[in-house]
Order: sequence, then structure tokens, then C-alpha cells
Amino acid sequence: MSVALIEITRYLELCLQPDQFRDYCPNGLQVEGRPRVARLATGVTASQSLLDQAIDWGADAILVHHGYFWNGEAPQVVGIKRRRLTALLTNEVSLLAYHLPLDAHPQFGNNARLGQLMGLVEHQPLQPGDPGSVGNIGSLVEAMPAGKLVDRLERITGRPPLHIGDDDDPVRRIAWCTGAAQGYIEAAVAAGADLFVTGEVSEQTVHIAREEGIHFVAAGHHATERYGVQALGEHLAQNFSLEHRFIDIDNPV
Repeated sequence: MSVALIEITRYLELCLQPDQFRDYCPNGLQVEGRPRVARLATGVTASQSLLDQAIDWGADAILVHHGYFWNGEAPQVVGIKRRRLTALLTNEVSLLAYHLPLDAHPQFGNNARLGQLMGLVEHQPLQPGDPGSVGNIGSLVEAMPAGKLVDRLERITGRPPLHIGDDDDPVRRIAWCTGAAQGYIEAAVAAGADLFVTGEVSEQTVHIAREEGIHFVAAGHHATERYGVQALGEHLAQNFSLEHRFIDIDNPV
């Protein structure tokens, strides 16, 4: 079976409500391909490797978290940008991308899915007064040693996280935000979190964690943002009777 591309884009607009976010890139349909979709590929970033594998599989559309046309990006269609756009346009494959809306969605979001996998309950916004914030805070059902939660994250992501703190310290109140959200650590401190999980780390993050007495875990930008787009792709496949394939392009960052 197939569905009109415009039906998918309209559905995603209603589902993810991108107009509610001040984002760094355009959300939605970024490159228009053939008018109907039977095969949908999903992935974290619209890299050349992802495009090539999706095209080889016969995808009609590709849905990603990290697409193109970021703020401050050079507008010239040359080099990498030319090659990527050529691959999409030559093969008439559509590219859809959702950044912050996919981070924040309560069901299909990267944060929601990682929180579920970590076993967190009572999810709340990390900064409820800031509509641009996409972080969350919640609790473990029971307190556990920080090292045990770090081990759980390693099993989830398939890579050893960086942990700043004592493995034996008990933690229960957990703040988290997938991707490059290390700047939220001070919001996590203000919210009373015992431990903050994100994807990346900056040099100053280590000092903030040590001096504020909060555990910090960097579990990988790519690794923490694989789950939302998969969940959304599976939902679209069920809702529109599409074939769906998640393509994971390894990225150690």
C-alpha cells in the first residue's frame, strides 16, 4: 500500500506541532520527492550514508531528526550539500526532518522514549516556565546506586557512558535531555536532580557537576537520539500501512 506524501506531512504537522518551537532549522518536508510513499526509512541524521542505504532499500521518503538548512549554514549548494541533494532529487526521495518537536513529543519524543527505557516515572518539564526548553525531570521507582543507572544506560545505548560522580552514591531524582544539552546542567541543579543525563559533554560541565554536587552522564548524542525517530516511524507505518526500516549509521559522538 501507499499513501500520499501530503497526508503524511499534514499528519506530522498535527502530531508534532512544530510551530510551537523556536528551532534552528526548518521542520517538516525539506526535500520533495515522489507524490506517494510506500516505503519509509528513518534515521538520526540525513548523512550521505543514510541516504545511500535508504535509496538502495527503495525508500520513497526518509524521516530524520537532523536534517538540513540550519541557521547560519552557508546557502550555497556545493560540496556535501550538493551531493546529498542530488541523491534525493535524482531518486525522487523525500526528506522530512523534525528537530526540537521530535525531542519534546510526549509519546514519540527522544526524551520520552529514553525516559521510558531508563525506567523513569512522574515526568515533568525541566524548565516549566520556558516554552523553548525540551528537558525533563522524573524519578526512579526506587533509589539506586548511580553506577547501576550508568550500567543500565550502557545496555540501552550499546556504548559506555561518561559518568562524573561516585558510582556508589544513591540517586533517584533524574533530569535528562537527549543530544547536545549539557548546558541544561544548571537547570537540573536548580530542579533538585541527583543526576543529569544528556548526550554530550563540554569541558566546563565537569567542573559544574563536581562543584554543584550533581552526577553527570554523557551517554552519546547519536546514541540517545535513536529512539524517538524509530518510534515515530513505527507509528506512521502502522497508521498508514507503510513499510518502515530504521537505518542506524554508527556515530561515536
